[in-house]
Amino acid sequence: MQAAAEQTSESTLERINVLPQPFPVALVDFTDLVGESVNFEQYKGKVVVVNLWATWCPPCVRELPALHRLNQTLNAEQFALVPISIDAEAAKIVQPFLADLGLSAFNSYFDPHQQLRDVFPLDTIPATFILNEQGELVAYVRSYVDWDDENAITFLSQFSTKHKKHNK
Repeated sequence: MQAAAEQTSESTLERINVLPQPFPVALVDFTDLVGESVNFEQYKGKVVVVNLWATWCPPCVRELPALHRLNQTLNAEQFALVPISIDAEAAKIVQPFLADLGLSAFNSYFDPHQQLRDVFPLDTIPATFILNEQGELVAYVRSYVDWDDENAITFLSQFSTKHKKHNK
């Protein structure tokens, strides 16, 4: 870890708070592009990066392209990126908005009624919550993160038992 100490500029990954122990989260539904209910249960067995965002939030919009690139490099068997828009008119405005950004292939989910407020604080966005393979909260950040950081996948891998088994 000496390399991290020698960095001249602060990595935004350092803003991420790792919890001392995993915290169970309630299963609250949100919706996919076609309006079907989804919850975190379907992602068990993977490290889940939940990003809460909105079209009216400039730091959120700034973060989206890097999240898209991160998603393209993540091992889908080990990780899941779950971006969730909290826009009130999400179903109508999010896909055209993403297309205007050149991110039409970016798959967002929706929580227009902010039901996830029962699970995560939504007073500050963007906010990213990392769940372990058992669906427990293990880390969070309530700020913009540069997901293009060369250490992003290494950072996320610390929460994967598959990664730990591989390195033993």
